[in-house]
Amino acid sequence: MTKKGKTLSGVYIALMLLFLYLPIFVLIAFSFNATKGYSWNGFSLQWYKDLFSNELILNSLVNTLIVAAAASVISTILGTGAALGVYSMKSKAAKNAIKNVTYLPMLSPEIVMGISLMLLFSFAHMGGGFVSLIIAHVSFCVPTVFLSVLPKLRQINKNMYEAALDLGCNPSRAFFKVIVPEIMPGIITGFLMAFTYSLDDFVVSYFTAGHVQTLSITISSMVKKRVSPEINALSTIMFVLVLLVLLVVNVRSIKAERAREKKMMRL
Repeated sequence: MTKKGKTLSGVYIALMLLFLYLPIFVLIAFSFNATKGYSWNGFSLQWYKDLFSNELILNSLVNTLIVAAAASVISTILGTGAALGVYSMKSKAAKNAIKNVTYLPMLSPEIVMGISLMLLFSFAHMGGGFVSLIIAHVSFCVPTVFLSVLPKLRQINKNMYEAALDLGCNPSRAFFKVIVPEIMPGIITGFLMAFTYSLDDFVVSYFTAGHVQTLSITISSMVKKRVSPEINALSTIMFVLVLLVLLVVNVRSIKAERAREKKMMRL
């Protein structure tokens, strides 16, 4: 690439990042504004103090964390089991069919999923609450775990599992000693991504939460009246938490890939 091409590429990337993240930086800046107006009037932590004394927001935060934790744990178990099942199948056509079906919840519009789940829960006489909300979140988190674990299974050296059996391990012991450590980075990545998606969801939660208030629903109801500086503070905290989770996922993925490459080089 020529020097001019590198310069244009750099400018393009800088403008793209500015377009994507400037609104977030503005939100973060105004979460520290001393007044409620849209003009800067000095630095203050008042809105963070008000945020942590707001019972509605704190209760919504607790509900959101409970749902996200439960949904991500269940999704990790189901998604990992599904990936193992598909990986062990002999029929390539069946594998592709199941993978295509798994993509559907991720490709379908959220509003379609939300309304579909709401109708399903109504038909099953399940009132909106924690149970229906967790089930709804599991429905779109399982594919995330499935797609995180399956590539790790494809990277496994099958000879290692067979060698463990030859050395006297029973199938279950060989599975936990050989297979699980190899796919653990994918399991952890899937869990963290499922937790993030559950934490961030609004549309599906809106149709299935019933009387349960999550952070996204609370923020939506507060914004309908006016944009409170407390929302700026809350959005900043949520952005930082999600950013930290994504950083952890990326760092773990890079370390796991390097460890796998070193292991393959030794072999």
